[in-house]
Amino acid sequence: MKSKPEPVARGEVALGGVATSWSAVSSRIGNDRGRWLFRLADGRSAFVKAPYHDDSAEWLRREALVYQSVAGSFMPRLLAWDGEVLVLEDLSQAAWPPPWSSDGIAAVQVALDELARVTPPPGLPPLENLAADLIDSGWPAVRDDPQLFLSLGLCSPAWLDAALPDLEAAAASAEFGGEALVHADIRSDNLCLRDGQALFVDWNWASVGNPLFDLAAWLPSLAGEGGPPPEQLLPDSEGAAFAAVLAGFFCARAGRPAPPELPKLRVLQRLQAEPVLMWAARVLGLPPPERRGG
Repeated sequence: MKSKPEPVARGEVALGGVATSWSAVSSRIGNDRGRWLFRLADGRSAFVKAPYHDDSAEWLRREALVYQSVAGSFMPRLLAWDGEVLVLEDLSQAAWPPPWSSDGIAAVQVALDELARVTPPPGLPPLENLAADLIDSGWPAVRDDPQLFLSLGLCSPAWLDAALPDLEAAAASAEFGGEALVHADIRSDNLCLRDGQALFVDWNWASVGNPLFDLAAWLPSLAGEGGPPPEQLLPDSEGAAFAAVLAGFFCARAGRPAPPELPKLRVLQRLQAEPVLMWAARVLGLPPPERRGG
């Protein structure tokens, strides 16, 4: 028999059983480290998540704080936390979009509305901490070195030159402050659908701030996966600044080489870069992006 991975061994101790089978779980961006599904001899199954570097250990502690403190229909069930390894209910039989249905989209909207009413547990950082990096490493980075973004072919150099001042100004005006619990990384691979309800996973960026950010952050991936235009779910007056922030984030990154540990990251970012750039252009009243060469 294959040697038992340490996270699985810790998971079986936490649950008081003996693991008879296990399999690594890879995320959509290609991360297969520290993530396992396992089954116990008594028929129970669970998902275990373990740290794989210093940052991931901190992320897990933040996730554990949320799972231990927050109740809601959008929360998966916490089975155990031993201070290092997180053990959650097995969600492998839930539906993981895409494809999207109108019922699935509505379920996520309901879950986001519920999340926005949750009082955050003490100890989470303000969303402004994340916002500073999102904004500074977005359009300013594209302005300083536009070639990686232009290599995506999403717009011409002339369009970018004309649009950059408006995109930067709109992104800088985004309001991240607030008192709500914010997941801060809502997208299809961080949520699933079960019995008509949406469940959110991967709470490692959980913060306190403006709940509209969660809705806005979800919309580019939704549009890229065949869903409706973002404006259909978030009115222009509320979405313009966040559209500019998110467009800068994805457009500044999608053309970079993929990190070895996340081989599919740029594919997912490229999927979101095009719809979010078009969204930002529409809500800011800019001309449609001219594809490079056309």
